[in-house]
Amino acid sequence: MYPLLADAIVVFHFLFIVFVVAGGLLVLRRPCLAWIHLPAVAWGAGIEFAGGICPLTPLENYLRRLAGESTYSGDFVVQYLLPVIYPENLTVTTQYILGGLVIVINLIVYGLVIRRRYRR
Repeated sequence: MYPLLADAIVVFHFLFIVFVVAGGLLVLRRPCLAWIHLPAVAWGAGIEFAGGICPLTPLENYLRRLAGESTYSGDFVVQYLLPVIYPENLTVTTQYILGGLVIVINLIVYGLVIRRRYRR
């Protein structure tokens, strides 16, 4: 059961990252989602700028230890999703760039949301 929970956390983590980066596109269709998306963007960018670790990471590792698993190896989730979430040579500079990209992408999308709203 623990490996399944750990894999589910990795999938959720990945989907959260996608939501942080591209969720503004959902806000174009449903502006009320901004109340969920903006705090997610703040969290995602804040973690990157602070050089922090999302609490999902230690939780996943804890579950893997409970499952008796060593490091990430083996299944689809580990093979394909983990390198996206946890890049191998992640540096502070890279984290700043990623945090900046999150903000820039979302500023552009929210600019479109505001522009669209004022046109109506």
